[in-house]
Amino acid sequence: MNEWPEDSQLVRRIALKQPQALEQLYDRYERPMYSFAYRIVKDSMMAEEVVQELFLRIWNHAERYEDSQDEDSQGKLSTWMFAIARNIAIDTLRRKQTRTSGQLAEPDKLLLVADRSRGTEEEVELRFMGEELASAMEDLNEDQKKVIDLIYFKGYTHQEVSQKQEIPLGTVKSRVRLAMKQLKEKLAGRGKEGAHI
Repeated sequence: MNEWPEDSQLVRRIALKQPQALEQLYDRYERPMYSFAYRIVKDSMMAEEVVQELFLRIWNHAERYEDSQDEDSQGKLSTWMFAIARNIAIDTLRRKQTRTSGQLAEPDKLLLVADRSRGTEEEVELRFMGEELASAMEDLNEDQKKVIDLIYFKGYTHQEVSQKQEIPLGTVKSRVRLAMKQLKEKLAGRGKEGAHI
């Protein structure tokens, strides 16, 4: 396990949709990307969102980096990543400003929000969604199932899962992110309810 692949190798493997490559890239770059994002957005939750969006984009579009490279430009992955992270951070700040300036709830509107317990129809829908989720979970790999089960069904924190499974915190986070992406895609294909996961 002493082998530490080059960035360019990792990106090629990510373009081939190899989750372990994304986990390794995440472990390598999560901290500097978070620090960079935090300097722009000045908020820890927003910085975390920026990092998650960054790695999701890398997962979805790694081939764009590969296609843009020539033989003499190896080792520029971090520059590409910082540029994307900067764009995401700026977009995130703009969205936040739009939300806070234009979407303040008026007290009268808050009174119109219904307060009701679940009816039979909603119970049936929730049960159906639970079955759909269980079915979609079957398609995850064992590592992903384990972290999703521990965090979302057993209530462990990411840090506790990291210690319990003896794996880096970054690996836990990237497994959760990849698993959630797969679940969203599976459920979205079965109906609009999947968008709420």
